[in-house]
Amino acid sequence: MSLGQVFPAQYEQQLADKAIRLQQLLQALPLPTLQLYRSADSHFRQRAEFRIWHNGDDLYHCMFDPATRQPVRIDSFPVATKPIANFMPVLLKAIQFNHELRYRLYQADYLATTSGELLVSLIYKRKLDEQWLTAAQQLQQELSPLYNVRFIGRARKQKLVVTDDFVTERFTVANTTLHYQQLEGSFTQPNAGVNQQMLNWAADCARGLSGDLLELYCGNGNFSLALASQFGQVVATELARSSIQSAKYNIALNNIENVQVLQMSAEDVAAALQQGSKLKDLDLSTLQLNTVLVDPPRAGLDPATLELVSRFQSIIYVSCNPETLAANLMELSNTHSISRLALFDQFPYTHHIETGVLLTKI
Repeated sequence: MSLGQVFPAQYEQQLADKAIRLQQLLQALPLPTLQLYRSADSHFRQRAEFRIWHNGDDLYHCMFDPATRQPVRIDSFPVATKPIANFMPVLLKAIQFNHELRYRLYQADYLATTSGELLVSLIYKRKLDEQWLTAAQQLQQELSPLYNVRFIGRARKQKLVVTDDFVTERFTVANTTLHYQQLEGSFTQPNAGVNQQMLNWAADCARGLSGDLLELYCGNGNFSLALASQFGQVVATELARSSIQSAKYNIALNNIENVQVLQMSAEDVAAALQQGSKLKDLDLSTLQLNTVLVDPPRAGLDPATLELVSRFQSIIYVSCNPETLAANLMELSNTHSISRLALFDQFPYTHHIETGVLLTKI
């Protein structure tokens, strides 16, 4: 298939193929009916990164073909949400003959929201100075009547922010609108439409569960905020400092008072709970941690964390790797049964599968 293009006529079959693959990986386990959550078949991705290729006066976005490792010119990118796809040619036209903004420009990264906010990071192979900042400020001002765009300049050990280095996304979960700061350079779910479906699915799973929630790998609070109303207390843990700062910002932004974020790895949490004393300065005797939510990296859950989550009454497991998920679920099948199973098509036209599983103690 052409790099960066979409094929809506093939979408349903590709989604069906993913469902078959997931069920085959989990075939050794008793499974409930698989819930399928579709993506839009075009303009679904809120993040995009491109190399900028210079050819005389011409310059263009490009991506590298994974098979040949050769650059492929990208003049249209219907994978990206419309604020990104529509702005890409606007940016190139605006900087084509602007020496200060074009000179040694190496890469352009885009981050957009469903409400049309757009953050563009311009990455250079040269030191940036006040002249660059002035030129970027002028461009942002010229474009602002038509585009809700802001710029960041990056170079080696440099970050120049014209106004803000974040956008604010909005998701509706159980008829409540939640606001999320999404920081440049930090992880956020790339498919906002499917992410909203994931949040509502998780909130529905949590409905009726008792006690408090422990969340591992909380990121910027994506699930923490969405599930806060379902539990007495939410204890969310994360290792990346920038994500913790965004999570705390988002908690305050949404006036949520029952979520606490701790800078701890999953392994450290497992060790602390094994000792049964405290998580940082948090007294465990004040909590009823009956439910755990995990959204681990592709490697899945390590043995210590797997043993930890097996002690909980309910587990909400969100996975970006069906192979490691299958291995983890085989271990957890000794203590839990699968109550709900969902496939979220975060990445249409790729082999990637995002899965949600609700497990209940046997």
